[in-house]
Amino acid sequence: MATKLEKALKREIKVAGRVYMVTIDPEGLKLTEKGHRKGQELRWKDLLSGDAALAVALNASVGGKE
Repeated sequence: MATKLEKALKREIKVAGRVYMVTIDPEGLKLTEKGHRKGQELRWKDLLSGDAALAVALNASVGGKE
């Protein structure tokens, strides 16, 4: 049986030489560069509905950062 996600879970990850914090909670996940407050957020309901893919495509079409 899997453990229910009832509170935030934080982990550090290194991508392309930069350190990020991944926070997973019951609402979704957030990826921020270590030492910064702002980052990318993704809600579980947006991921499941396909809105997340639409947001990524829209951001790419207007020249947003990867």
